[in-house]
Amino acid sequence: MTPTVKFDDYLEKRLQDPELRSNFEAENLRFESAVVLLKAREDAGLTQRELARRVDVPQSTIARIERGNNTSVDTLSKIANALGKKLCLLICN
Repeated sequence: MTPTVKFDDYLEKRLQDPELRSNFEAENLRFESAVVLLKAREDAGLTQRELARRVDVPQSTIARIERGNNTSVDTLSKIANALGKKLCLLICN
C-alpha cells in the first residue's frame, strides 16, 4: 500500500528546488492577479465586455488577464481606474 502524502507537505518539499520555487511563485502571482481582477469586476457588477468598453480594450484582453496572462502595469492601472479602484503594487521578500 502506498503511503498517503499531504499535498502541502509534498509541495513544500518540491519548493526546496530554487528553480521550481521561482517558476511556482511567478505562476502563483499571475493566478492571484487574475483572481483579484475577476473578483473586482464581479463585485462591480460588470461583464468582461462592459469592463473592456470602460477601459477601451477588446473584451479578449480582459479575458486573457483573468486567465492569468501577463499584462502591463498601465493596463492594470486603467482597469483599476475603470472599477473605481486604485492599483497598488508591493515588492516583498
